[in-house]
Amino acid sequence: MKSNYLLILFLFISSFGFAQGYDVGGVVKETGSGLPIPGVNVQVKNSTIGTATDMNGRFSLKNVTSGATLIFSYLGYKNLEYKVISNNSALSITLQEDSKLLDEVVVIGYGSQKKREVTGAVSVVDSKTLEALKPVKIEQALQGTVSGVNVTTTSGAPGAALDIRIRGIATNGDNRPLTIIDGYIGELGLLNPNDVDTITVLKDAQAAIYGSAGANGVILITTKMGKKNSKARINYNTYTGFQETSRTLPMLNATEYALLLNESYANGGNPIPFPNVSGLGKGTNWQNEVFSTSVPIINHDISFSGGSDKITYSISGSHLDQEGIIGKDKSGFLRNTARVSLSADVSDKLKLKTNVIYTYFNRKSLNESGLGSVLFNALNTPATLNPYDVNGDFTLIPSNTGLGIEIINPLAQIANTYNDYNFKKVNGNFGLDYKLFNDFTISSSIGFNTSNSESKSFSKEINYGGKVFDVPRSSVSQSAINDNDYSFDLFGTYAKKIGEDHNLVTTVGNTIFKQFGNGLFATGFDVPYNSWEFADISLTRGIAEVLTNGSYNYDERRLSYFARAQYDYKGKYLFSAMIRRDASTKFGPGNKVGYFPSFTAGWLISDEGFFGDDKIINFMKLRGSYGTLGNDQIPNNGYVSQLSGEATYVFDGALVNGLATGQIPNPNLKWEEARKFDVGLDLKLIQNKVSIVADYFIDTRADLLIPFIPVSGINGTAAPGAGSPTINAGTVRNSGLEFAIDYKNKFSDNFSMSVGYNVTFLKNEVLAVNNGIGYIEGGSFGVGQQAPSRMEVGKPIGYFYGYKSDGIFQNQAEVDAHPSQISLGADASPGDLRFVDVNGDGILNSSDRTNIGDPIPDATMGFNLQMNYKDFDFAVYTFASVGNDMVRNYERNLTDVNRLNYVLDRWTGEGSTNTTPRVTTSATGNSTFSSYFVEDASYLRIQNMQLGYSINSKFSEKAGITKLRLYAGVNNLYTFTKYKGFDPGASSGAPIGGGIDFGFYPIPRTYLLGLNINF
Repeated sequence: MKSNYLLILFLFISSFGFAQGYDVGGVVKETGSGLPIPGVNVQVKNSTIGTATDMNGRFSLKNVTSGATLIFSYLGYKNLEYKVISNNSALSITLQEDSKLLDEVVVIGYGSQKKREVTGAVSVVDSKTLEALKPVKIEQALQGTVSGVNVTTTSGAPGAALDIRIRGIATNGDNRPLTIIDGYIGELGLLNPNDVDTITVLKDAQAAIYGSAGANGVILITTKMGKKNSKARINYNTYTGFQETSRTLPMLNATEYALLLNESYANGGNPIPFPNVSGLGKGTNWQNEVFSTSVPIINHDISFSGGSDKITYSISGSHLDQEGIIGKDKSGFLRNTARVSLSADVSDKLKLKTNVIYTYFNRKSLNESGLGSVLFNALNTPATLNPYDVNGDFTLIPSNTGLGIEIINPLAQIANTYNDYNFKKVNGNFGLDYKLFNDFTISSSIGFNTSNSESKSFSKEINYGGKVFDVPRSSVSQSAINDNDYSFDLFGTYAKKIGEDHNLVTTVGNTIFKQFGNGLFATGFDVPYNSWEFADISLTRGIAEVLTNGSYNYDERRLSYFARAQYDYKGKYLFSAMIRRDASTKFGPGNKVGYFPSFTAGWLISDEGFFGDDKIINFMKLRGSYGTLGNDQIPNNGYVSQLSGEATYVFDGALVNGLATGQIPNPNLKWEEARKFDVGLDLKLIQNKVSIVADYFIDTRADLLIPFIPVSGINGTAAPGAGSPTINAGTVRNSGLEFAIDYKNKFSDNFSMSVGYNVTFLKNEVLAVNNGIGYIEGGSFGVGQQAPSRMEVGKPIGYFYGYKSDGIFQNQAEVDAHPSQISLGADASPGDLRFVDVNGDGILNSSDRTNIGDPIPDATMGFNLQMNYKDFDFAVYTFASVGNDMVRNYERNLTDVNRLNYVLDRWTGEGSTNTTPRVTTSATGNSTFSSYFVEDASYLRIQNMQLGYSINSKFSEKAGITKLRLYAGVNNLYTFTKYKGFDPGASSGAPIGGGIDFGFYPIPRTYLLGLNINF
């Protein structure tokens, strides 16, 4: 009996020993490079216990049963199993790339393709890059990280739009790429950047699967999803910081201004305005007055994700609050988002998925560009004037001829600006995949966007002293807009392996896309108490003399069919063919339908037997593509006549508002056609540590939709709301070379680094403008001058067209020997700009205007660096633009305005200078648009710099935290440029006239402190 007790005791002790728990931890790395892999799922087999690796690839699990098996899994890598037999907090786990899994992550539209078999020009930005960049708007993450992509700002104000151009400007119309979010058409600028997992850019004929919508390139967004068989994870990210202007312009101080103005008046034969300049000092720095410092920005983001073997989920929410560096809350932006993503394997054959995003934002804005903007007024207001008068009221800027009627006190302008814009949007999709049989899957998806916006602006009754901004009667304008669209996709995919060497994937389907919406606008006069608090149309009782309300509605549709076949032989000879048929209601009955075919091919040279086992070149692929895409991004109903014009008629001696015909119709309108050619080479070298991608491309856009074709005025084209017809009459070609090289390596257990560089060389040329006059004009310069930009055959689209200056007249003999410049407004005198008689006819007039600059850069490039040392990480991202010109148009052509201090080097006598003309109150031609106002706007910008520190997981996990990272960063750290203005990279976004600087609101420099926590 005693022996039985001893046996029982022995078994008890043995079972306790087997059940004891061990603490296990370590780091997970890549094979070859040895770089740590963040986000690897570490799961105890047949249990719900698990964790994920942190930014440095570290993980830690406590109390793991002896003999348990850990499963390490990560997309693109082979699963690895490790059996726990003892305590070990210094495991070194190495995951090998799984070519099969790795190659599935490239999204190409209506499916995915193996990375090694992609035959188009495709670039990907991953979530690791997004985390390092911390963009406020997701578009900013493409600048400098993807070759062939250029992102320009229309304004540095919070919430301002950004323009994306893929491989240049191809059309005089809409150049924006198509954005697809998880399979449906969406809006890139509204996304919370922390919700995005990958950004894939289709730059060539690979985008032809989207037909008419993909002519400007396609951006595919994949949002973050939960992972199967992973426990619930909570990720919280936050940052707070402050902003300041990244640049101020060197203006004349009060004393310099007064002395220069005296000289100007004396040169003009007028009495000097400042007989005594002593005591003026530096005066008012108006830029310091309008620019605020330590302007706050704060962001919070939280997400919950996880999954079982059948269901995955991801739920997130974010809050961004950003004030402006001009006007603070008068120029603020607030954005809230919420997202729910679910997927479920209902059965072995049926999978369901949904992704729904809600976005709300509120934006307040100031006059940010053009004559009369806040910065325009700040730059032109003399430093001798004070912001406030003796009574504490805003100083009125004099309305004499020397200061004109456009310049007002910028502080008063900010204080008297009242507007509010609220936007709400719900978008998403619901989809299913059904495997009809082994090789054939049917996919269906419904995507939708529905948005509502309300805006209100208040014009306060105010007198600025005889300025154009005087408001004799208060008013409030309000609008309500509802925009909707939905798409229905149904397609089948057949994937078949034929024998040992042949692989075939075919996709056939159709898409229905519809846009519809309406808008309502109204204005009410005589706001009670002349106050923003009472600015509502329901409270106004003023009677208007003109029509004060309006509305619109629209309904546009597109029906498409598409087919794609992808074939490879032995995985090394690759072919694909696509065709899409689109029918659009934007064109007349005979031109609704367009057919858009494309072809791609590739050759995996490194898989050939003759290539051998080369230790230097690990992978080599040659690829090429050619295809045709369409574009229907034009105003609605251009092919029919509408009563959309305004007219005033006289009946019985009284004026009566009525309707008139709108734009003259053109029933022959048809699709713009984009013909895309690309040949590329992909290389991986030195144990896959170095990756090289090179592409040569030609993108020709034909049948451009050219508006405002000259016709007889008898048709009433000059009436408000009327206009000349639009026809297909232009061709533009973009050609260039893209090159990208990346290097990543782990030099030791403590130090790893990755470096990337990309460059794009681009040439843009207009091949045809068949509108009767051979060119299209755009943009504006000064007041009352001819348009400064053109689209013309043989030149880049939007080039600058004006007089060429070749220096300064040094003496009267030079003036007498030169053709008279009196046609420019005044005859020249010594010290004035000398313009070139381009055609050599001895007469200087408008026929001598010529190409004096190009806003399109010759080359753009990015250089990016990431380093990890122990628990520290460091990243820097830069972008450069070379060869882009910009027009300096923020200086008002009036005698008494303030000026940049470069005028201190003005001409004062023979030989003094040959670059800057004299100052005078006399009439001259110096303000005529010429090369004098065109500057080289090439620049190099340090876009982002960030330093982070991750708390060792063996300490943080004691509090249940799998990752705890602190970081500090600076966005828009510094811009190296010779350009005199605020932002050499800004643009209005217009294809013709976009590079004209009216005083662009600069992008703020932002200092951030942030925290990342994962539970």
